[in-house]
Amino acid sequence: MKFTPFGIKNQEFNKAVRGYDKEEVRAFLEKLADDFERMQLEQEKLKNELEKMEEQLKEYKKIEKNLQSALLSATESSTKALDSAKKQTALMLKEAEVKSAQIIEKAKENADSLRNSVINLREEKKLLIAKLKAVIESQSNLLEIISRGVEVKKEQPEEKKIKDNSENSEINVNDILERLL
Repeated sequence: MKFTPFGIKNQEFNKAVRGYDKEEVRAFLEKLADDFERMQLEQEKLKNELEKMEEQLKEYKKIEKNLQSALLSATESSTKALDSAKKQTALMLKEAEVKSAQIIEKAKENADSLRNSVINLREEKKLLIAKLKAVIESQSNLLEIISRGVEVKKEQPEEKKIKDNSENSEINVNDILERLL
C-alpha cells in the first residue's frame, strides 16, 4: 500500500473499548502527514534536480567526448605536421648536400681549368720569351751585319755597296722570319 499525505490524514481505525485517545492519534497522523508531504515535495524536488544533473552530466560527457576527439585529432595533426616537417627538413638537407657537392665539383673544375690556363700561359710566356730572344738576337745580328756592311761600304765602290746591301737585306729578312716561326 502506497502512503500519501491525504491517505494518512483520512485514515480510519476500528473502535475498541480501551483504545488510544482519538484526538492524540489524529494530531499525530496530521503531523505525520505534513512531514510525509514535506518529504515527498523534497523528494520530488531532488528528483527534478537529479534529472537536471543527469542531463548536465550527459552534456558534459558529450563535451568531454568532443574534447577527447578534438585532442586526438590535434595530436594526430601535430604528429603528421611534425613528421612532414622532419621529412621536409631531411629533403632540404639532401638537396643542400647535393647542391654543395655540385658547387664543390664546379669549384674543382674551375680550379683545374685555371690551373691549366696558368700552365698554358706559362708555356706561352716561355714561347714568347724565346721568340723575343730570337727577334732580339736576329736584330742584334742584323745590326752587327749592318754595322759591318757600313764599314765595308766605305771601302767598296758605290755600285757594289748597293748590290751587296740589297742581297744582305733579303737574307736577313728570311733569317728573321725563320727565327720567328
